[in-house]
Amino acid sequence: MTGPDAVGSTEGQHPPAVPPSLSALLAALGTAAYAVDEQGRIVAVNAHAERLLARPAGELLDHDAHDLLHRNRYGAPLPRTQCGMREAYMARRTMQSDEEWFERGDGSLVPVSWLLTPLQLDSGAETTLVVLHLPQEHDAAGAEANRLHGPLSELERLALLAETTTQLTSTLDVEQALRRLVSLVVPQLADWAIVDLITEHGEVRRTVVVHAENGELVHREDLQGPMPPVLQGSMKPLSRALRGVSSALAGPETYLGAPDSGIAVEQRRLFEETGIHSAAIAPIRGVREVLGALTLGRSQQPDPLTAADLPLLEDITRRAGLALDNARLYQRQRKVAETMQRHLLPQLPQVPGLQMTARYLAAPDASQVGGDWYDAFTLSDGATALAIGDVVGHDLDAAAGMAQIRNMLRAYAWAQQETPSRIVERLDQAVLHITEVTMATLLFARMTFDDGRCRLWWTNAGHPPPLLVTSDGRARYLTEGHGILLGAGSHGPRPDASAELPPAATLLLYTDGLIETPGRSLDEGLHLLRRHAASLAHRPLEAFTDLLLERARPSGNDDDVALLALRIPPES
Repeated sequence: MTGPDAVGSTEGQHPPAVPPSLSALLAALGTAAYAVDEQGRIVAVNAHAERLLARPAGELLDHDAHDLLHRNRYGAPLPRTQCGMREAYMARRTMQSDEEWFERGDGSLVPVSWLLTPLQLDSGAETTLVVLHLPQEHDAAGAEANRLHGPLSELERLALLAETTTQLTSTLDVEQALRRLVSLVVPQLADWAIVDLITEHGEVRRTVVVHAENGELVHREDLQGPMPPVLQGSMKPLSRALRGVSSALAGPETYLGAPDSGIAVEQRRLFEETGIHSAAIAPIRGVREVLGALTLGRSQQPDPLTAADLPLLEDITRRAGLALDNARLYQRQRKVAETMQRHLLPQLPQVPGLQMTARYLAAPDASQVGGDWYDAFTLSDGATALAIGDVVGHDLDAAAGMAQIRNMLRAYAWAQQETPSRIVERLDQAVLHITEVTMATLLFARMTFDDGRCRLWWTNAGHPPPLLVTSDGRARYLTEGHGILLGAGSHGPRPDASAELPPAATLLLYTDGLIETPGRSLDEGLHLLRRHAASLAHRPLEAFTDLLLERARPSGNDDDVALLALRIPPES
């Protein structure tokens, strides 16, 4: 029950018990109030405070009041060292303030005056009472407008730059860096943020156009997209910024009259569509080149941006340039590793009657690209060789190690008409002595057809077992022939195994990225893969493979995946 005479309570939560005397005191007050313990956690709150802060008691009780509520006038978290309220209740002394800013449950800010005084309860426990009310010249509806007015103080400026550095340097994804960048400057500095980036081919793309609307960042995708080229002779602010010349102020009047370039035409459209009356534009510079430009615009805030705002904007774009430069370099490295691996993966052979398909999915994290591979080729005696493996390591080192293992395996298998185990034993010795590969898993197999019957011989060096799915939807793992992984220093013989593969059955070879993920056991992953594969047994091989990847690959998987699928010919 919530009312003026009741203290809020939480349902389904278990905050510390509120003494009846404290509850009665808060309920008797005719204004918003709450109580905190010696650590600053809210232990009781009245209904007036719930309404003022637009938060039910369940969102307030047992939370740190400073972290949950306290903000500066621009909505940024208030450093604890600047919080007079926290200092007062930690020191157990009475204090008051005419105006502070609290964040409400809907994300808006409300200015409050407060009185803080220590209390000693009947039980002897110590607490602090915080009484809140709106300043006479404010109300909650005007809080958002007040948030956006006034220049930043030096401390706020430094806090914004520190947060910019922290936010942008903690990601190596260009799109995520841009999202963080605009959320830092809108609406704290402006109503609009526009990012124009120069691509690796020298083309300009308006990547982000975003503005603040009802406390949310809204993207104007209709204003985003390719831009005309940058003309060297153009003296308009955006063209100069994209050439790295200088920062500048701009407004609708800047782009009146005859345009000097296609970019000027787009800028005029931007001002007309957004209602921006004042803008500041600064280059985004990387280490070696100009990466683009950041434009801040004001349409709702009446105060125009001035030359005094340019140094802060330049500080922000300097940090953004370094972050974007690093992110681009990282993505370039990822692309090189992925491209190298894709080129190293083979073309599948044409075997009469046998359907064969393969997939390779790169990890979302470039540091994980490189280790997984598959192979299939025809041997000198007419059999078909199948291989799938995973080299321990990351990036180009793993991709290079994979190429070494694949090429040596091909050579041994072609030249030595021996059992799979014997060929892998030879390969294992080579891995130890003439490669830089530390360890790797491998499944190597020979497939033969005789009188319409398909037979598989294989040996497994620490790799997940093949999965055999019959046409009627039964699925089982081929767990035989399992031995230690390559590079472990084992000199003993390796086991072989064999099985006849039924007509129209599907054989699946895969790497552990298809079944393993943090928080899920290997057995769970194998069970899910088997169930999904069995349910797809009736699908054509290409659809079987794509749907299996879609359904079985763990969400949030941070590893790459290689997969080789074969469909045995049906009975003639």
